[in-house]
Amino acid sequence: MEGRVVAAHGRQYVVELPDGSLLPCFTRGQKSDVACGDRVDIQRTSDDQGVIEAIQPRTSLLYRSNEIRQKLIAANVDQVVIVVATEPGFSDELVTRALLAAESEEIEPLIVLNKCDLTERVAAARTQLAVFANLGYRVLELSALDHAEDLRPELQGYTSVLVGQSGMGKSTLVNALVPEARAATREISSALDSGKHTTTHATLYAIDGDTAIIDSPGLQEFGLAHLSFGEIEQGFPEFRPTLGQCRFHDCRHAAEPGCAVKASVDAGAIEAHRYAHFRAIVGPVDKKS
Repeated sequence: MEGRVVAAHGRQYVVELPDGSLLPCFTRGQKSDVACGDRVDIQRTSDDQGVIEAIQPRTSLLYRSNEIRQKLIAANVDQVVIVVATEPGFSDELVTRALLAAESEEIEPLIVLNKCDLTERVAAARTQLAVFANLGYRVLELSALDHAEDLRPELQGYTSVLVGQSGMGKSTLVNALVPEARAATREISSALDSGKHTTTHATLYAIDGDTAIIDSPGLQEFGLAHLSFGEIEQGFPEFRPTLGQCRFHDCRHAAEPGCAVKASVDAGAIEAHRYAHFRAIVGPVDKKS
């Protein structure tokens, strides 16, 4: 049988079958490369359990990694919605890292600034996001409590995954957009034989036949050990006009003489804190090379 993974929790998964029913499934062996959103081939082993035999070819895979392991976030997504909020504070370096991961998989990004009902904090958050807006990234301001519907047109026709730090309001957005999400979460938790809240694992909710949204656990870091130096530098749009103009063709944009990127930073064409994020992100890559 075929199905779609609608919840991933450790090595245990919930697969939605073509008739809409849910089947708890495991993978064979100790290692699992299955992600929420995967299309899979399964074999039913009993009335209430199955085993995943194969993962069908993916259109995309969003994941993070360090030097030791990878953490899969979602598969077959068209759009990553990076949720930040006016409160608590958010890391713009983490936003940058999520954008780089999305770009490497050719996934469309959207930044959502949530909790805009806290009007006294909007200006500071807007200033923090201005660099992304100025680079051409879409930024949508809303309040999940009052105006979650503002996000719906941006989701239509896509499978989107919500990512962001804990406390940004991802689950509040999902519950506002998908009223039956709480019931679906209870059903999935029952299938997993777990009382855990949805954000302890990635969960997919169908909005309509063409639209779905994946709620992912809050994260405090976004490792990019799987990206090469070239992929990282290309992922900074403001770097692109200068790439290839450095004195040395293998310039790492650090302390080399004649670096066009550094010259653009000194001239103010590239934001200094964006350059600092670049150096922080490529640090592990430089150590490997």
